[in-house]
Amino acid sequence: MKFANCIARLGTETAFEVLARAKALEAKGHNIIHLEIGEPDFATPRNIIEAAKKALDDGYTHYGPSAGLPPVRKAFADYITRTRGVEADPDCIVVTPGAKPIIFFTILALIQEGDEVLYPNPGFPIYESMINYTGAKSVPVPLREENEFRMDVDELERLITVKTKMLIINSPQNPTGGMLTKEDLERIANLAIERDFLVLSDEVYSEIIYEGSHHSIWAIPGMKDHCVLLEGHSKTFAMTGWRLGYGVCPEWLAPCITRLQTNSNSCTASFTQIAGAAAVSEPFDEVRKMKDEFQRRRDVIVEGLNNIKGITCLKPHGAFYVFPNITGTGVPSKPLADALLESAGVAALSGTSFGAYGEGYLRFSYANSIENIKIALERINGYVEKLVR
Repeated sequence: MKFANCIARLGTETAFEVLARAKALEAKGHNIIHLEIGEPDFATPRNIIEAAKKALDDGYTHYGPSAGLPPVRKAFADYITRTRGVEADPDCIVVTPGAKPIIFFTILALIQEGDEVLYPNPGFPIYESMINYTGAKSVPVPLREENEFRMDVDELERLITVKTKMLIINSPQNPTGGMLTKEDLERIANLAIERDFLVLSDEVYSEIIYEGSHHSIWAIPGMKDHCVLLEGHSKTFAMTGWRLGYGVCPEWLAPCITRLQTNSNSCTASFTQIAGAAAVSEPFDEVRKMKDEFQRRRDVIVEGLNNIKGITCLKPHGAFYVFPNITGTGVPSKPLADALLESAGVAALSGTSFGAYGEGYLRFSYANSIENIKIALERINGYVEKLVR
């Protein structure tokens, strides 16, 4: 049997590959500090777990509607209305097992061979992977350090053509922690409306912001028909293993996204949905505690990296990643990331795991304890000082 041609165009998420290599080294007795995986190291808040237990006891163990249980869609719509300041319609929400299906479904529903899709580079690798899978042209929008890893909207405008059907944005951003400003989003919204393309706005880190406020392009007048707002529970509520996400879709698109859900997953686990509704309905005390701890860790790792000769690091505004510039070491990204794992016991990701514009950078996730982060910094410094004299 031969694989379909489209399978060869699928990429991967390198974090899981590096995690597997790190685990293999640990099995051989190596001590590894894990800064590679984008997963909160906190337990899921107790109120969410209790809601899931009660849902199981109450019989939420059967199929539900493909788009999601109506009370859950209402809870998510209320949350979006509260946090974005514009009313969300529950009928426009599709609940999925994790946030990735919304990326898949939106691209599969709208993009075909010959189309062009703009996406951030460096950026979450599944964006480019799914664009390529459809046979469309993936057009990178460079995120540059000198612009605090924000999209340059003037450059973005120059990249738009008559074939542009979609733009993907992510703010706060993985892997850089950069954030688009309100002015950036207003200009992008004007372009989307004037040039008639859809924006897929990945906002899964919307609650993990250290300075300033989160702004959503979905809430800008006219954008409800030109935007899919992507949200999920993995990062905000430390629910990575629960697999729960959702999209707020234009009214005309929601039925198609639902049909793709029917054809792939049937529906999202009912008891998981009930737990997710509890997560967005309860006071956010645990979320704030997690964010405050992430901020403390951010400050430690940024200061530590900037004290290592050959490395410089901007302070991220959101998410829980740093994206330091390592060009001063004289070693390209992938070889340095490999060497830190094999020789220093620190698992990190090459910037090129997030696209060609990530060369010269590494990504460290600071979803680990301050104690472990300090050990990692000592190990990184010990290795890099051999390279930089």
